Parts: sequence; C-alpha cells; structure tokens
Amino acid sequence: MIKNQREKGFSLIELLIVVAIILIIAAIAIPNLLRARIAANEASAVGSTRTLDTAEITYSSTYGTGFAPLASLGGAAPCVAAAATSCLIDPVLTLGTKTGYVVAAVAATGAGTVAAPFNTFEVNATPLSVSTGTRAFCSDQSGVVRYNTTGAAIGTGVGTCATVVTILQ
Repeated sequence: MIKNQREKGFSLIELLIVVAIILIIAAIAIPNLLRARIAANEASAVGSTRTLDTAEITYSSTYGTGFAPLASLGGAAPCVAAAATSCLIDPVLTLGTKTGYVVAAVAATGAGTVAAPFNTFEVNATPLSVSTGTRAFCSDQSGVVRYNTTGAAIGTGVGTCATVVTILQ
C-alpha cells in the first residue's frame, strides 16, 4: 500500500506554530533571567563591600597603621601576612573586579604610619555596565552600606560615601 504524501512529517504551519510558541516562552523567560543575574551581581557586590569593611577593621587593629588601600588587604598565593600583603581577602577581590562590579578600597586622612595612621577609609562597588548591575554601593569606617540607584560611581574621596542618603537595609 502506498502512503499519501500528506501523511509524512510535519506541515509548514505546524512547524511555524511550534517556533512561535518557543519564541513566546523565550520572550517571557529571558528578561527574568537577566533581572535574576543583576540581583545576584548586586548581592555579590554588597558581600564584597562588607568583606572589605571587615578586612579594613582587622587590618587596622592588627598592624596599627590605621586603614589600608585595597592592594594591602590581599596578597598572591601562597600569601605571607605582612603590612603590605595582609592576606585578609581573596586574591580575586584584590584585583578590583568581581562579578560585574569594580571594587575599590581607599584609605585616607593620615600617612599610613604608626605615628600618623589612616583614620578613614571608603569602599566602593560600581557596576561595569547596566547589564551587570543598576546600583552602586559604598561603605566607610562606620560600617553602613549605602547605595545609589543610578549605578554611577560614588567616588572614593574622604566623606563621599557619607553623603549618599540611601542606606541598605
């Protein structure tokens, strides 16, 4: 028995309907995936900011020269703890870029010596682009994490973070 030509495979309309359904599902899922990625990057930036706050306090109490710049808080593996490389943070965080954010820690108000220690510091996390985050975060010696909703760099000057009004709850 010879089969009819119409009984073989799928018709063009059936294939177009399947493709249309796949595109509709993708149009719904992709924006949600991007929002979830941004939320994860922002959570990582807040975690990095808090880690740097803790490292700054530990550095200050350990070495007696006040707070430290970002490079002095880490060190290459295998790390040997000293004032220049205190081994308090992961080497990845010392590089200054993590999960779509540029991270910086700046010590100020002093010379970084026992006689004239750095009395203040600021930690900032700024998104590389709007696809990696929409908020910029900062903290200082008070330990309060603040943010702006523009994603613009907050700055690393003395007292810059204290001028940011929005506090992370």
